[in-house]
Amino acid sequence: MTRIIWKMIKEKLILPHLDIDLKYFDLGIERRDETDDQVTIDAANAIKQYGVGVKCATITPNAARVKEYGLKKQWKSPNGTIRSILDGTVFRKPIIIKNIPPAVRSWSRPIIIGRHAYGDIYKSTEFVVDGPGRAEIVYSPTGGGEKKTLLVHDFAGPGVIMGIHNTEKSIRSFARACIAYALGEKVDLWFGAKDTISKKYHGFFRDVFADEVGKAQKDFDSAGVQYRYLLIDDAVAQVMKSEGGMLWACMNYDGDVMSDMVASGFGSLGLMTSVLVSPDGKYEFEAAHGTVMRHYYEHRKGNPTSTNSVASIFAWTGAIARRGELDKTPDVVTFARTLEAVVIKTIEHGVMTKDLAAIAQPKAEKHALTEEFIDVVARGL
Repeated sequence: MTRIIWKMIKEKLILPHLDIDLKYFDLGIERRDETDDQVTIDAANAIKQYGVGVKCATITPNAARVKEYGLKKQWKSPNGTIRSILDGTVFRKPIIIKNIPPAVRSWSRPIIIGRHAYGDIYKSTEFVVDGPGRAEIVYSPTGGGEKKTLLVHDFAGPGVIMGIHNTEKSIRSFARACIAYALGEKVDLWFGAKDTISKKYHGFFRDVFADEVGKAQKDFDSAGVQYRYLLIDDAVAQVMKSEGGMLWACMNYDGDVMSDMVASGFGSLGLMTSVLVSPDGKYEFEAAHGTVMRHYYEHRKGNPTSTNSVASIFAWTGAIARRGELDKTPDVVTFARTLEAVVIKTIEHGVMTKDLAAIAQPKAEKHALTEEFIDVVARGL
């Protein structure tokens, strides 16, 4: 459904107001299948070339989607591919709207999620074990030297294996990006891992963060910003009791899960901005939610839908504002911020999609259909 919304946003909210040269890459599942996913790689490289990209939500196929679309294979997440190429950090921040109160009563300030966007299970190697056998990790130094072999498990029967990795370079880039963001926003920085169990893997993340924060301690002191390391389970408990107002740095999987939890806590995944920032300052903006497949099936039947387009609109405005900053065109930045303000004002005046109408205070008397909401925003520009 997001592909339908994307077209509406572009045609009704963007192109009538901006003379913009868009470099377009079709990341629809059929096109990715046709090109053996080369189009995703090309899109990521284009972001590296031009500095800014905006991405529509895409399908990561499961077995059912492979059958439905007749795909060659179960392609990997395009987000994972793009993140690996850009080696960036994903920052997700809730969009605060007065009449959409947070589900967690204590949350009064935004909770920003900084998600490490490289490695771990998203760049893993895995397979199903058919029967008894030994699984080992083997490290062979490139320059020669003794191999290291570690036993993973002696299988007595069928099972499953996964191998994950990360790099010091990527982890340091992640830590530095989070530090820079926290200092820029003047919010405390939290980082959580499970080093009591994963003493080497998670412990490595902990140590890199401690080292990078140590180097920036004077800047932390000057900005009045604090750094906290917590066990990930304690971090979750502390966040739920807090008023918000921090950048919560998470390892890849934790960030994937917790960003959805925070988004729902603040109202909806449809009210969450998401930006991938690479170490060399390349930006990729996207909505924090998926493709809303259920609504698409209804749309295909000719039934009306009420699909939240706010996060997709903010993906566009984020990219446009960043482009304006790079090009030193303040009118472009102003347009992006004006569009954001109109979206928020529209909802605060009682025009919203069904998901928001159900949680608004006071409760909305009716909800807008997908295109109706975008049309109201367009009239407000």
